[in-house]
Amino acid sequence: MALLASCAGSATLTPPPEAASTRPAPVESTPAPPLPAPIRAALAPAARGPDVRVGLEVGAGPVTLGGASAFALTEPDGALLALIAAGDQVTAEPQGATLLLHLPGRDASVESVTLTPDEGGLARVDGKEYRGALVLLPDRTGLTVVNTLGLEDYVASVVTAEMGRRDIQDEEALRAQAVVSRTYALRNMGRWRSQGFDLYGSVADQAYGGAATETPLSRDAADATRGEVVTYDGAPIDAFFFSTCGGRTARGTEVFHAADRPYLQSISDRDAAGAAYCRISPRFEWTQSWTGAALRSVLRKTLPEVAGVSAAEADRVSDLRVVRRSESGRVEQLGIQLGNREVLIDEPQVRLVLRTPDGSALRSALFTLTVDRSGGVIRRVVADGNGAGHGVGFCQWGAVGRARAGQEYHEIIAAYYPGTTVERLY
Repeated sequence: MALLASCAGSATLTPPPEAASTRPAPVESTPAPPLPAPIRAALAPAARGPDVRVGLEVGAGPVTLGGASAFALTEPDGALLALIAAGDQVTAEPQGATLLLHLPGRDASVESVTLTPDEGGLARVDGKEYRGALVLLPDRTGLTVVNTLGLEDYVASVVTAEMGRRDIQDEEALRAQAVVSRTYALRNMGRWRSQGFDLYGSVADQAYGGAATETPLSRDAADATRGEVVTYDGAPIDAFFFSTCGGRTARGTEVFHAADRPYLQSISDRDAAGAAYCRISPRFEWTQSWTGAALRSVLRKTLPEVAGVSAAEADRVSDLRVVRRSESGRVEQLGIQLGNREVLIDEPQVRLVLRTPDGSALRSALFTLTVDRSGGVIRRVVADGNGAGHGVGFCQWGAVGRARAGQEYHEIIAAYYPGTTVERLY
């Protein structure tokens, strides 16, 4: 895959996806114990690392399987169902508790099916190509499509899906992301076991695009850091990350009550001259505004779910104010005046209540509010903000800025997760 030309500078680079700033965080889990010696021993000889099962689709309708190379279809017990020639396609659709496969010349009903391409080939589902194997399972509303592949191949795809297409000056940032993403995957392995996979292939866990999002630099980032994870007291950390901090990260408990970790501190993310490392982010500064009518429309949708307020009462909004800020300067509590009473909203619900008119979560909680009222009625509200995402842990655009300032990936990781160690597991 050709890498984007680097001569035009940062203006030509693809930024990390907007959705990466709004991912839910796995904070309800307990701290991971150190990996037992037998597991470490089992990982040691693995060139690709352990396999990871990535949920690509849940509740899907009919899907088309194929590939540029030949592939085998096998049943759950390993029995060969069919050998499919290169270029041929198979369609699978849900049929109650089974799958109906439309094979060349015949149909077959199976409990599940695994597609394994010839060695070195890629598996294809609905036109998208993936390394490893594809597994199709019936679920309550359709099909679940799972990609099973080696962890290192997974990381090589995630790096670009999360960080965008970069150039060589950002190499150390990509390596830092590779270590963070590998850590996240190992720490959360089996998170969705009940659904038949380990991790979602989306910002519900980490963005993942299969073979299409690999680049020479993302592959190098995975290879150069092979087997490395971030640990604290010998255990993989809860590797929180997000798009843009705006100059200071947030303490874990500022945003998530269960994220009380020694390494999730609020740190200044500025250089010696006081400039934020993430200032190059297109989301470093932003403005969001609502007309009075647009604000009422948003609150009618968000307040009933978050605060148990009826849509009719939400329509009586007459004022907004910042009640309390966290140590990092983010809005920790928002007050919304509804008639004669004030409803208090705590972070992280603040960003979910003050959604944009198109329904997206507010980019970050690091903002100031200006409210224009006339005759007791809100005419316009403006939020002037910095950054994107929850702000806890690793700042992706800050990592890019640090890499361009000459920092190596170990330094970048140590800055965002103080007190941790980068350890090679295999």
